Amino acid sequence: MTKPSLPELLHAAVTAVGGVERPGQVTMAEAVAEAVDDNSHLLVQAGTGTGKSLGYLVPALAHGERVVVATATLALQRQLVERDLPRTVEALHPLLRRRPEFAMLKGRSNYLCLHRLHEGVPQEEEDGLFDQFEAAAPTSKLGQDLLRMRDWSDETETGDRDDLTPGVSDRAWAQVSVSSRECLGASKCAYGAECFAEAARERAKLADVVVTNHALLAIDAIEGAPVLPQHEVLIVDEAHELVSRVTGVATGELTPGQVNRAVRRAAKLVNEKAADALQTAAETFERLMELALPGRLEEIPEDLGYALMALRDAARTVISALGSTRDKSVQDEDAVRKQALASVENIHDVAERITQGSEYDVVWYERHDRFGASLRVAPLSVSGLLREKLFAERSVVLTSATLKLGGDFNGVGASLGLAPEGTAGDALGGAADVVSPQWKGLDVGSPFDYPKQGILYVARHLATPGREGSRGDMMDELADLVEAAGGRTLGLFSSMRAAQAAAEELRGRLDKPILLQGEETLGELIKSFAASPETCLFGTLSLWQGVDVPGASCQLVVMDRIPFPRPDDPLMSARQKAVEEAGGNGFMAVAATHAALLMAQGAGRLVRATGDRGVVAVLDPRLANARYGSYLRASLPDFWYTTDRNQVRRSLAAIDATAKADGR
Repeated sequence: MTKPSLPELLHAAVTAVGGVERPGQVTMAEAVAEAVDDNSHLLVQAGTGTGKSLGYLVPALAHGERVVVATATLALQRQLVERDLPRTVEALHPLLRRRPEFAMLKGRSNYLCLHRLHEGVPQEEEDGLFDQFEAAAPTSKLGQDLLRMRDWSDETETGDRDDLTPGVSDRAWAQVSVSSRECLGASKCAYGAECFAEAARERAKLADVVVTNHALLAIDAIEGAPVLPQHEVLIVDEAHELVSRVTGVATGELTPGQVNRAVRRAAKLVNEKAADALQTAAETFERLMELALPGRLEEIPEDLGYALMALRDAARTVISALGSTRDKSVQDEDAVRKQALASVENIHDVAERITQGSEYDVVWYERHDRFGASLRVAPLSVSGLLREKLFAERSVVLTSATLKLGGDFNGVGASLGLAPEGTAGDALGGAADVVSPQWKGLDVGSPFDYPKQGILYVARHLATPGREGSRGDMMDELADLVEAAGGRTLGLFSSMRAAQAAAEELRGRLDKPILLQGEETLGELIKSFAASPETCLFGTLSLWQGVDVPGASCQLVVMDRIPFPRPDDPLMSARQKAVEEAGGNGFMAVAATHAALLMAQGAGRLVRATGDRGVVAVLDPRLANARYGSYLRASLPDFWYTTDRNQVRRSLAAIDATAKADGR
């Protein structure tokens, strides 16, 4: 029997999921197949509606080697595991004459821990923690959630937090889950044979396709101990998110609360001298943190340096002592010791990392209204880490609707540790042993006719937004646009404060329902927004990248300003400075790239289907007037462009009238 061709396989898969074959999807599938066969790397931009998940799944399944697919959002993981993979495998089975297996794998803390569920959280003196089911009154929300999870533990096959509906708070989940550091290990745990996390790992070992998230991919790369099974092909979907997710995993944090918890957990398990030393170091650190002012620490102040060395040394002593001391009053000693060890090791590792003072790390203080001050450390760049760990031993395909910024892939490529396209294979920075991987960029376009379906409007007449202060002219413009659109507006703001101010202002001015992020769960807000055409939904730009509301409910997407990082953002400003010191343009490489990515994602909310029509309005004249404006505009879908406010009002009113005439 001849081997089925890729077009045959793709046709069978697309038919099975009830889709329509798109030229871009065929081009993408052929490029993915070529990259996988050549063991090379591919960055592929596939616009909304291309059907990119089948564009990579079909050639990956046809190749026959194990594939890991890493995504950023839960929604896409669910779509892959519950819809795309089952139907695709079924459709390809007669053609491939095999039935590829697939599995989902996440970090350990995403799974219910049966030991913690049945034995309770190890007791801590000050928290007075409990048999958690006894102490959390069934009438309290926490108590109800815990009882519901106990019932769910008997029904669930996966133990995966995301399969629990409705969901529970982080606080409730923390009572029934453990981190990998806190886990006793299957061989030492009474519930090891039934462990959900271990079962997920075993399924992943046997699967041909493993679906995971960016965070676990980052842990696998950073920690050295493999978490993911051996694989020949890596596909990173929603790849525009990868750098920020890897940075998040590589960021360390110390807070007084976290240090005090570690002290309490360790106190019963070590000799008095070791416990006292850690307690004293914790108190010194807490006093310093009370005075901490937000901002980057280019050099570690002397008093903080001493405090961190004291914490590090005391933590090291406690870690050594934990193995020997026993307290007969401690229940479930193994679990208590493991939890204490995990807490103290984390304190030690972060304190050690900051005191070592690597030139590749950025250290800063942060202050939160609710949680107080924290000391944080993050890598100046993750590009070297990604180049070394991601691209070295397998073929990697990175895909997203937004990878091409300012007209090419080089900006995103650089953040991933790749040399400009066409120069790959050269040694980097004069270091003969550091060779940049070969890669190719491909834009397969979109099935949508952007110039006919959408308008990009820049309110050129408005005043340039300052750092703070009210923008009366912007509020007037926003109100006029929402009125002309008949509601139907997704408002994307540069900060939560700006979103709240706009919602408050427009609720007073317009007779339209205005929903605000944070006033309800994201799912409920999107449902209400989609259900009622007159409704508007306001929130922050960075949190609305996954909103998918096709049709007449979203015909106007407004961005209040270009979303450059805050000038006082320690990590972004440090990255910008590093590029400048190396002779590059820090503003374009960091701030403009960051803004372009967010704006491209925001603008992508408008056209989600072939019948969608509408306007993306940017209420920041710099997009039209500034030198970098053309770079940002080139990163957005190819909408018809105007700065004529009257033209836009007429267009919005006409789109609204058409929708009403169609009963939408």
